[in-house]
Amino acid sequence: MTPASEATIKALEYVVKPLPVGTNLALLYLLWALLSGAFLSSRGAVFPALQTLGLSAVQMRRSSQAVRDGAWSSDALVARWRAWVIAQGEWQPHRYEGYQPLAVDITAFWRPRLQGWLGKFFNRVANRAIKGIGFALVVQVGHTGTQRLPLLQQIMRAERDTLSESQFKATVLKTVGQHLAAHEVVVHDAGASIADMQTAKVTRYVVRLDRNCTARRNQLAPRPPGGKGRPAEYGARVRPLARSYKAHHLPATPPDVTTQFMHAGRTIRVQGWRDVVRSDQKVAADHATFTIWVYQDPLYQEPLVLGTNLTAQPMTIFHLYLDRWSVEEVPLVSKQLLGLHRQFVFAAAARHRLPELALLAANILAHLAASLPALPTGFWDRQPRRTPGRLRRVLSQAGFPQEYPLDGRLREKHSVTTHLPKGVAAHRRHKAAQSTLFDA
Repeated sequence: MTPASEATIKALEYVVKPLPVGTNLALLYLLWALLSGAFLSSRGAVFPALQTLGLSAVQMRRSSQAVRDGAWSSDALVARWRAWVIAQGEWQPHRYEGYQPLAVDITAFWRPRLQGWLGKFFNRVANRAIKGIGFALVVQVGHTGTQRLPLLQQIMRAERDTLSESQFKATVLKTVGQHLAAHEVVVHDAGASIADMQTAKVTRYVVRLDRNCTARRNQLAPRPPGGKGRPAEYGARVRPLARSYKAHHLPATPPDVTTQFMHAGRTIRVQGWRDVVRSDQKVAADHATFTIWVYQDPLYQEPLVLGTNLTAQPMTIFHLYLDRWSVEEVPLVSKQLLGLHRQFVFAAAARHRLPELALLAANILAHLAASLPALPTGFWDRQPRRTPGRLRRVLSQAGFPQEYPLDGRLREKHSVTTHLPKGVAAHRRHKAAQSTLFDA
C-alpha cells in the first residue's frame, strides 16, 4: 500500500466510523470511488463507478442503498472531517486584525432532464436559468504550508424545488448571520448586495459591488437661504467611479480616504467613502452605514469595488475578499476533477446526498494533497505540485486497498434479508412509500 492510499483510507475511516455498522463501510467504498475519480469513467453512474473498485454485486447494492436510505447526514460527516483536519494541526485559519473570513457561495448541480423537479439556478454559460439541485457552501479559509485551502463548515441544500435562487440566497445569509462567531466575517461575491446583507442582519460582511454602484450620505446638504421647493429627503449621492450615461459624463465623488499599500510586490492604490447608506434610503439616524473601498491594482484593468461595515484597514478588507475565492475550489474539484458534473441518481434523497458527498470528497482530496508530499503522475511530471488532480490520479492507479486492516466497527452488517423484496419489486415498493409520504 502506498503512503497516499494509507493516509486517504485513514481519513475516510475516521469520517465514517461513527455511522451505523454496515452504512459506514458502504459510504467508505463510495467516498473512495469519488476520490479516485471512478465517476469520471462511469460518467456519473454509481454502479459502474463502484465496480471499478472490484466490489461484489452485494457490496455495490449496499453502497447505493446507503446513499438512498442510509441513516446519516452530511452535517455529521462535515463535522467529523473538520475534527480530523483540526486534530492534524497542519491547517491554520487566516486572521486579519483578528477577523476570520467565512466565505459563502451558492452552486448547483445541473439536472435539466430530472423529472418532477422545478428548481432552477442561473447558468452563466447558457446565460439563463437551468433546472438544477442547489447548494450553499460555507467554508473557513486557512492555509497548509504556503497553500491557501478552504475547510468546509456547512453544506446547505435548497430543500424545496420551487425555491427561487434569490429566496435561497436570503435564507442562506440569514442562517449564516445567526450563527456568526464574534471574530468571523461573511465574505461574498457580487451575487449578494449590501441590501441582502442588511436584510439578513449579517453583523460583519465584505461584499463585492458593481463598478457603477452608488450610495448616499446620511446627512442633508445645508439648504440655501430663501430656497424654494420641497425640502430634500435624500443625502448627496456618492459615485465611487466616473462613468458616462447617454453622452453625459458623470464624475466620481471625491473620496474621503486616499491611501496605498504593497501586495505581492505591487502597489495597490485605494480610495474610500465612509459612513454612507444605500442610494434608496432617505436620511435617518437609525440607518446602518457602510464603507465603499475602490482598489486600483496595476495587474488588472478594472478596479475592485468592495462594500463592508467593518471599521478595519483597507488592506485588511482587501485580504479578506481575496480569501473568498477559495470557496470556488470545492465545486470545481467535485464537478470537473471528480466527474460529478453529471449524475445518474433519481431518488428523492440521493439526488441531494450524492452531490453533498462529492463536495465533501473534493475538500478531503484538496487537504490530503496539500499535506502529503508532491506526488508525480508519471515520469514526465518532473516538477509535481500538491494538487488534488495529481492525488486523484495516484489513487486511481493504486486501486482500493483491500489488504488494509479496517477498524472493527467498519464491517458488513449480517442481517437477515431473505424476506425483503429485491430488484424491481423493491423499487416499486420504495416508490409507492415515497409517494404516500409526499401525499401525507
